[in-house]
This record gives sequence, C-alpha cells and structure tokens, in this order.
Amino acid sequence: MTAPREIAERIRKLREEIARHDYLYYVRNAPEIPDAEYDRLFRELQELEARYPELVTPDSPTQRVGGAPASEFREVKHRVPMLSLNNAFTDEDVANFDRRVREALSQTRVEYNCEPKFDGLAISLVYARGVLTTAATRGDGSTGEDVTANVRTIPAIPLRLHATHPPTLLEVRGEVLMLKEDFQALNAEQRRKGEKEFANPRNAAAGSLRQLDPKITASRKLTFFAYALGAVEGARLPGTQSAVLDWLAELHFPVTTDRRVVEGLEGLLGYYREMGRRRANLPFEIDGVVYKVNDLRAQDELGFVARAPRWAIAHKYPPEEEITQILDIEVQVGRTGALTPVARLKPVQVGGVTVTNATLHNEDEIRRKDIHIGDYVIVRRAGDVIPEVVSVVKERRPADVRPFQMPKQCPVCGSRVVRLEGEAIARCSGGLYCPAQRKQALLHFASRRAMDIEGLGEKLVDQLVDKGLVKTPADLYRLDLPTLAALERMGEKSAQNLLDAIEKSKHTTLERFIYALGIRNVGEATARDLARHFGALDPLMHASVKELIKVPEVGPVVAESIVQFFAEPHNRQVIADLRRLGVCWEEGRAKRRAAVAGVAGKTFVLTGTLPNWTREEAKEKIEAAGGKVTGSVSTKTDYVVVGANPGSKLARAEELGVPLLDEDGLKALLGET
Repeated sequence: MTAPREIAERIRKLREEIARHDYLYYVRNAPEIPDAEYDRLFRELQELEARYPELVTPDSPTQRVGGAPASEFREVKHRVPMLSLNNAFTDEDVANFDRRVREALSQTRVEYNCEPKFDGLAISLVYARGVLTTAATRGDGSTGEDVTANVRTIPAIPLRLHATHPPTLLEVRGEVLMLKEDFQALNAEQRRKGEKEFANPRNAAAGSLRQLDPKITASRKLTFFAYALGAVEGARLPGTQSAVLDWLAELHFPVTTDRRVVEGLEGLLGYYREMGRRRANLPFEIDGVVYKVNDLRAQDELGFVARAPRWAIAHKYPPEEEITQILDIEVQVGRTGALTPVARLKPVQVGGVTVTNATLHNEDEIRRKDIHIGDYVIVRRAGDVIPEVVSVVKERRPADVRPFQMPKQCPVCGSRVVRLEGEAIARCSGGLYCPAQRKQALLHFASRRAMDIEGLGEKLVDQLVDKGLVKTPADLYRLDLPTLAALERMGEKSAQNLLDAIEKSKHTTLERFIYALGIRNVGEATARDLARHFGALDPLMHASVKELIKVPEVGPVVAESIVQFFAEPHNRQVIADLRRLGVCWEEGRAKRRAAVAGVAGKTFVLTGTLPNWTREEAKEKIEAAGGKVTGSVSTKTDYVVVGANPGSKLARAEELGVPLLDEDGLKALLGET
C-alpha cells in the first residue's frame, strides 16, 4: 500500500519538529514544550511509521532506540587519520610550544583557539549528503570500530545535518562523554541492582558506547561535543578553528561555549588557570585544555610531526587519581554524631596537592568495596572536594591486610555507638555530652523553638566552647556576668541580656525541653506528642519501645532512637544537672487528645494571617483536637485554612479542589463558636 501524499508530508514535518526539539533540549538546554507534548509527537510518528514502514528512513528520530545486538564491531578505516596530541605539563612546556609556533610562522604573536580537553571517548561521525552514515571510535588512529548503531541512540548527535545544502561528505570529530550528574545517577542505579559501579565518567561513557546491544547504550545518558573536522567534500570551509566551531554549531552540533580565542603565551596560561578554577563546577569532566593555532592556513603550514600536529597541544592538569596505600582507618565524629571512617594514606600527590587522608563514607561502603587496612587503593580528588577511595587494587593486596571494624564506643566521648535499622550511618548516642557534637547540641538547645535563649548565636557558642567555658547545656546555667562580659564583642550590657535570657529559659514546657534535647528523629511535632502522651519526663525516660510506639506518629525507628538516647548515662547526667540548676516545666498526668469529630484524623494546611489566632495557636488547637497540620497542600489534605495575604498554597488547594476554611469556619469545626 502506497502512503498518501499527506501522510508522507506529515511524517516529514514530525521528523523535522522532533529533531528541532531534540536540539533545543539536548544541545541548547532550552526546551520549548513540555515532555508530554514531545511524547505525543513521538508516538504519532511511531504509529505512522508502523502503518507505512516503507517511509522509515535511517535519520528518523524513531531509529535512535537501538536495533538488534551485534555479534562484534566491524573495523572502519578513517579517511583522515585521527591523531593524538602532544602533552604539556608545565608553563615552560607551553612557552616552548608557543616559541616553536612563532618561529615556524615567523610571527611575533600568534592567535590560538583554546578549548576544554574533554575526558571521554573520541569519535568520528561521517555524513553523506547530510545524513549520518557511519560512526567510528579512534582505535589506533588509522582504524577504529564501527559504533554507528550505538551513536544513533545519543540524542545530542544529529541524524541529519541542519543545512539546506549539506556537504557531499562531512566528517565531524568530537567526544562522547557522560555528564557528572548522569554518571552519579547511573552508579546509583548500578548499586540498586547490585551491579558493579563505574570508576569514573570516562569509563562509563566508553563502556556504554561499546555495548554490542544498542538498547543498553540507549538506556544510558551519553552526550557529545564536536571539536574538529576530518574529511570534507563539497563545502567551502571557514578560515579559522573558531569559525569552524561556529559553523558546526549552526549545523546543530553541540559545541562547547567554554572556548576562547587568545593571543600569546599569557593568553594561553590565563585560559588554563581560568578553566582550572572552574573545573570542579563544570557539568563534565576535563583533564586539561587544548590550544590550537586558530588560522587554518597556518595549521597547514606547520604540519605534523610523527603522529601529532605541530599546531596544537594539550595542557594537562595534575592527575586527580593516583594509587597509594591505606596505612590505617580512623573514625571521625561529626557535629551531628555521625561516625565517618577515614583512611590514613601514604602521602601521594593528587590533583596538585599532597593527600594523606580520604573519606570512606560509612561501614557499608567499606564492605562493598572490600577495603582492608594495608590495601593499595585508587584515590580520587576533584577540585576542592575531600579525597575519596575509588577502588582497591586487589592484585597488589599484601598478605598482612586487616579488616576494619566500626567501634562500639564513640572514639571521642566513649558513649555507645548505635546504628538504626535502615540507616547507613552509625552515630554516637551521647548527644548532650560528646565534645564532637558540643556546638551543634548547644545551638539546637538554645534555638527559638527549643529553650529559646535569645542572643546565644553561633559565634558566641564558638567562644564558649573553644575557651572551655561550656561543655554541656547544663553549663549555660552556670555562667556569670564577669565571665560573659570578658568575651569578645560582649560587654556588660550584652552579657546581662544573655544571662536574663538564660534565666528566663529555665521556665519552659515539657515539649520544648524534649525537643531541646536533640534526640535523633524527634522533631517538634513528635516532642509535643510525647509530652501529651506521658505528661512527665521520667515516664518517658523509662519507656520501652513497645510503650513508645503507642504514641501517635511514633514508629519503631523513632522509638528506638528515644530508648537509645535515654539509655546513655552521659545524657541522663546532663538532664539531672539541668533540673538541679532550675530548669523546670509543669508536669501532670498524661494528656490524651480530646478528639473532636470532624477534626480528628484530618490533615490541615495553614496559609495567610488569621484575624485573631496566630498560626502557632491555630496549629496547637487543631492538634489538640486530634488533627494534623502539614506544610504543603496535596491530595491527602482535608482542609486549607486561609487568612489574609495567602501564598501559593491557596492556588494549589483550588487546583486540587481541597475545601477552604477561614478562621470562623475553623472555630466552628473545633466547636469554639
């Protein structure tokens, strides 16, 4: 059956439109339509091509999905050899390169095009009359592997040139790579499936591109940057390297925007240092920069030496991965009590600095990577990020390596180390006592929704702890005027104001005090539920997991956190000191929620300013009646209480059809009218 002319025209227009949106999304990062609209166009094209298979062409966007697996890669001979670049490692190497170029061209200053040196896989793309026909790896420079089926799956690579009169033959060269965020996502998926992770984005890109099954390549997010031309027939080329890159961008190839045209040695080194400063924040990995004489006629005049051009050089950054030995594994305790194993390394130069330590993240990571004390490991440092151990060089494993065991007591304070079910991080349980957690514990204890000690900020806490004046929250209530007035930027008036705030904080509520203790997984709402359920602190301190899970919204993980906190003698001692120093609250019998029909079990959201109640008062009344107050509107929200000047929550409620209440309506629901 021959396809009607209008069907063929519709297919042509769909292909053009989809190709344009691919370019806007993958190359320009400026999509014009939502994903759902793009999917609709793509499905329409698939359906039309399924009905009229004779209209399917190799450059159709539907052909990116990948065909049947190949048994092997066939060889492809490059029309123009894909040569390597000579390397420069020092400023002197670059100065010598610039001198040789100037002398050969008899010029006092030379213009260069500077580009990032992508850390990926070099590729050659051949277009015949504007259509992609062959894609090949560099190989040995003369012969590469045919990876056309896999390259077709990369959305950033055009299947047809964006040109009214394309060249008869155009060979575009560039780099296939994986962006940093896509690499992290791929490794996360590998971990989820229990499969081996990739060491770095370059390995991930190379491994993904060289899959015999194109569907595997299609499932991984690869991208591409064009940077050079090979063989060209039927086109008049621009006169400079920078203009060539501009032309490639016009043809809808991705071309880096991080390129510069500079003059002389100072321009080259300035670009190198600029990219070095930006390197850690680039979306892709680079291992250096490339300098190319900008004038193409000058490039021809300079020619080649051995297997590298005289007109270009790669200026490499110091390596970010090296091999060294783990001398020991120590454990650091963070501000929140998290225990982090740290490898003590035989000193090694990585990324231009001497590295002696590297993070091992947590115990599970050590087990997964099979790291032992004494192992030789690959260490990576990227920018200013703390170095990490990438993998073990198992073929160099000494016979006397030792396994690592997470300590059962905190190495700083001796409190028990606990690890809750489902968590990767082990933690010190001495939150009120541990010196490593001291500053964080004090700031939390004094915060507005906890003990509300106005004036006790971060800089003052630093002074109090660093001078040894405060070790636990109880020590705050032992401070006196001369001690505080002697601190930097305090003075007698400020010191007295702080003492007044500390004295005022002694009279608090049970729920504020529970929250101030900083028990893991116990926020304000849980602290309030615990106070209402137990009515006093002592029953809470002696409660078992079985008793705790009877409290609304308290599950096994939260209950275990509470039990472990109060089981630590150091914490109990601090609490006893606080009570002895006058910190008190009203206690009584356990307060059960007075459930109100129409409120109990319902979820409320507050927005805007109510006429008579503060948001906090309204929240307390709702929760006292058995309701729940959350911060965002969803399909699970039962009511949105609206005051003056509401925010976006009102629009969201109207969009979802959530019932709205004003203050009077809320009062009526609570039975307070």
